[in-house]
Amino acid sequence: MKLRFLAVAALLAASALTARAQIGLYFNPVVSRISNSTADTGPFAFLGSGDKSQIFGGVDFGGYYDFVHYAKFDIGADMRDTIQHGNNASINSFLVGLHLEAKPMAHSLKPYAQFSVGDGRTRAPASTVHVNKLEYVFSAGVDRPLNRHVDWRILEVGYGSVTTISSNTYGGEKIPAARLLNFSTGFVFRIP
Repeated sequence: MKLRFLAVAALLAASALTARAQIGLYFNPVVSRISNSTADTGPFAFLGSGDKSQIFGGVDFGGYYDFVHYAKFDIGADMRDTIQHGNNASINSFLVGLHLEAKPMAHSLKPYAQFSVGDGRTRAPASTVHVNKLEYVFSAGVDRPLNRHVDWRILEVGYGSVTTISSNTYGGEKIPAARLLNFSTGFVFRIP
């Protein structure tokens, strides 16, 4: 947990390196469909005994730092922590990734895409046991500036994968990595 706060502090400190750099901070609701091709029927079934998918909900908070600027797009880094619950289970995703954002287009829309990797921590229903596994997510979305400091994140869609806790963790049937389909909306607060 201390590493997360250190990483956020380093990202904010790096903002002083260049005058053209831009920081965006967000705290938005997120809904995810987490699914698996094989149902887990054991006591550590993340999606529920015999279930192949569940809907999870929570918050997505983090920030991006654009440090390279071109005429048509900006390149930067994104760091986020997503906390979600569903079916009495939980998933906490700490991700760091490459952020590519187009300059404002028609109707001031700013599309973006990113690839993130990090730590996915999952806990099964009715259990305090958790596992941490590698997680990756491809995300794309569109923001619309409302004023100099606030963008409306119209929609962000992400697709990724993480190996969740399962009965396989403790010697049960082999369960493949779960697929994540994330949807988010909200506001981004920009610091020019």
